[in-house]
Amino acid sequence: MKIMAVNAGSSSLKFQLLDMPKETKLVSGVVERIGLQDSIFSMKFNGETHKEIKNIKNHSQAVQMLLSKLVSLHIVSSLDEIQGVGHRVVHGGEMFHDSVIIDDEVIASIESVNDLAPLHNPANITGIKAFKEALPNVPAIAVFDTAFHQTMEPVAYMYSVPYEWYTKYGVRKYGFHGTSHKYVSLRAAAMLDKPLNQTKVIVCHIGNGASLCAVKYGKSMDTSMGFTPLAGIAMGTRSGDIDPAIVQFISEKENKSLDEVISELNKKSGYLGLSGLSSDSRDLWEAVERGDKKSILAVEKQAKMIADYIGAYYLMLGGCDAICFTAGIGENASETRKLVVDRLGALGVELDYEQNLTRGKETVISKPSSNIKLLLIPTNEEVMIARDTLELIG
Repeated sequence: MKIMAVNAGSSSLKFQLLDMPKETKLVSGVVERIGLQDSIFSMKFNGETHKEIKNIKNHSQAVQMLLSKLVSLHIVSSLDEIQGVGHRVVHGGEMFHDSVIIDDEVIASIESVNDLAPLHNPANITGIKAFKEALPNVPAIAVFDTAFHQTMEPVAYMYSVPYEWYTKYGVRKYGFHGTSHKYVSLRAAAMLDKPLNQTKVIVCHIGNGASLCAVKYGKSMDTSMGFTPLAGIAMGTRSGDIDPAIVQFISEKENKSLDEVISELNKKSGYLGLSGLSSDSRDLWEAVERGDKKSILAVEKQAKMIADYIGAYYLMLGGCDAICFTAGIGENASETRKLVVDRLGALGVELDYEQNLTRGKETVISKPSSNIKLLLIPTNEEVMIARDTLELIG
């Protein structure tokens, strides 16, 4: 059964076509700059990349182009072969505890929490509607970033603010990257050769956006991102946790609006803010090699915040079987992993420095004598989307 996994952004459309349940990736690609001049369509299959630059007006046109390419390049003999489309949806509020088949009511529910993810949910819905228009008889599934974290207890997800903020406006921790945290925790249980319902792991999803998750017996108990993805550890351009009074202070000192200050916390902080150089981990580590003090501060600050969360989650879980590193930086930056693990000595964690040089490949990077296993697990959110889609369409 062929299933399409889709991640629609405001001006982009990422996709994978998978053969399920074998979980074989048949094709992957992205349409960029949708609605702008010189849109870029790129698709990888059979080890080759097909790329075109042309004006693509909207997501509907992007989807039509994608589907026609699947047929013309003989990836499918006809569109009837596509039997399900799974869509990443960033925010499901408190309404969605799992993936769901999309109907008009589900779309309305997603739209009702657009103000919780104004940059993402409207774009996700645009992708849903574009595929619905192109493949009206194919079931569509919504897979939510927030759903995995709906198992958190109130003591984990509530903030110490007036309770009415929660009842009136839904102010609480939601968490994100749930599809990745779920996939990695499943793979960790398999690598540990333990039943999922007996496994306790801490997942470190470290990319340009980053979050940690404490997973007990397959369920999210706590996570570092909060009401928005701005909370938690320092990231590529996001500040992570700060004293909220700083927002008012800078607003007054710099004569900036609240929106402008929040924008700087989202887009000009983290790696970029501290280093003054780049939001890209690779650029920072090159600068670290040159002895650049602000870049050293940026990577060490992030490592400290990651280690602090790991320590807190270790206590909350009552110990853990494994600490897992995933996503772009977690999978590829051995220097970042070492910087984090070097702060975890009190937990009896021992890094195998040779194994830690591995990039993007599932492996154990701790010494056999380590109290806690350290696992490198490349994430695969598209496979999780396809699995949920397959399960729901039966």
